[in-house]
Amino acid sequence: MTDSKKGIIHLCILNGDCSIADLSKGLDISVPTATKLVGELIEEGYLQEKGKVGTTGGRRPNTYGLNPEAGYFLGIDVARQHFHISISDFRGEVKFFIQDIAFVLEANADSFRTMCRRIKEAVGGAGIPWDKVLGAGISLSGRVNPEKGFSLSYFVSDDIPLKDIFQRELGTPINIENDSRAMTYGEYMTLGKDADQNMLFINLSWGLGMGMILDGRLYYGKSGFSGEFGHFPLLDNNVMCRCGKIGCLETGASGSALTKWITARLKEGRRSSLSATYKQNGEITLQNVLDAIEDEDVLAIEGIGSMGETLGRGIAGLINIFNPGLVIIGGRLIVGRDYLMLPIRTAVNKLSLSKVSADTKIRFSRLGRSAAAIGDCLLSRSKFLSQL
Repeated sequence: MTDSKKGIIHLCILNGDCSIADLSKGLDISVPTATKLVGELIEEGYLQEKGKVGTTGGRRPNTYGLNPEAGYFLGIDVARQHFHISISDFRGEVKFFIQDIAFVLEANADSFRTMCRRIKEAVGGAGIPWDKVLGAGISLSGRVNPEKGFSLSYFVSDDIPLKDIFQRELGTPINIENDSRAMTYGEYMTLGKDADQNMLFINLSWGLGMGMILDGRLYYGKSGFSGEFGHFPLLDNNVMCRCGKIGCLETGASGSALTKWITARLKEGRRSSLSATYKQNGEITLQNVLDAIEDEDVLAIEGIGSMGETLGRGIAGLINIFNPGLVIIGGRLIVGRDYLMLPIRTAVNKLSLSKVSADTKIRFSRLGRSAAAIGDCLLSRSKFLSQL
């Protein structure tokens, strides 16, 4: 596919339905050339005529947009004990979101084959013919190099990239991605014209991750491992992180840190709605904590407030470095809402440079649990179009 045709599709992705005049101006090509390319894209099944648009006078021009039935893209978000599947059409509109498919992915070929079989079963159950699937994006936690197709969290072989295993089993082009970057891209693309070209996404879940949109592009870094915000050595707490280092931000601002903080206080005898669970099981889970926050348990609220202040210190540093227009906070812990956001804003206002942070908005994710899977869909579509 020529660059001009890709440009037309890209304009339709960004702006929705476009007239020939819009496309001509957007790509700096002549009207006859734009008309010819649109005709070819309609014949190829990628575009369709969308009807006439109203004007202040004169003839109403025809508009053209992406053909939603040109094909489908899958987004598969792999979590610790389950995975989600998002299915989008060619326009990028999510048609199905299948969540919490119970599965623990292990770093061996048999486990990947089983997961791929269950993906096909779920997609077929949604009524999507597999031959209409144009590509799939798969997001995983931890360090992921999309270009080479390797994941350090699910390492199988030096010679066989994880992407190749999925591609062989699913029989469709595969893009693998870190979960925080997939969430970032999903949020960014669904903001449409409201998107900010410099945006940070904080993934506050069991761990702490980050994705970055810089100058309108997803940022990867030299080796594809950018965004390790949780392993910034910010804290003087002498606590060892799961990465083996001491004092990482994740040891004070994450779901795992919050669970440990509350467990320690329950052990000291602090009263809480979680006391009975702790007494019976000798431990509590992150889900127990999240439920307690929603039930306005005092100890849980105190814990997430303390964690929010710590996270706010880290975000203040990010704002001073990147000067983003938007910071979005997503992940499982945003159930804390105001109990979390207030201490974050307080720390940012106190510790960031006022002239740097003045134009930065901070808000919660709008996509919630579907963010990574939607991002995977849209990244898969972007990869597909770049290879046409």
